[in-house]
Amino acid sequence: QVQLVESGGGLVQAGESLRLSCTASGSTSLYAMGWFRQAPGEEREFAAAISWSGAYITYADSVKGRFTISRDNAKNTVYLQMNSLKPEDTAVYYCAGDRTVSARAGSRKDAYDYWGQGTQVTVTS
Repeated sequence: QVQLVESGGGLVQAGESLRLSCTASGSTSLYAMGWFRQAPGEEREFAAAISWSGAYITYADSVKGRFTISRDNAKNTVYLQMNSLKPEDTAVYYCAGDRTVSARAGSRKDAYDYWGQGTQVTVTS
């Protein structure tokens, strides 16, 4: 089994930055890792994803140029650096892992096998 634990969420003002972390533990290797987010009353949506090697990275248009995803495989950790935050970025952010060996950086929720519990990000204007 695999457990994903997110951290780094919080309350910030518009224009500020946050860095989310997601650490994986367990016996299964995770290849592509992604960040999704869900605002109140909304569907969970894709934010960013990265392949095992980092050769493939995908961003949602809404975060492109402001968010940066990265990973440290030695630490089993994936990061999401969020700059120039906006009130519309307010959501619970979820980390997800894909155990498919050849996985790239997919944006579909159903491509991911494991999910964390989420961390709240609130951006005030």
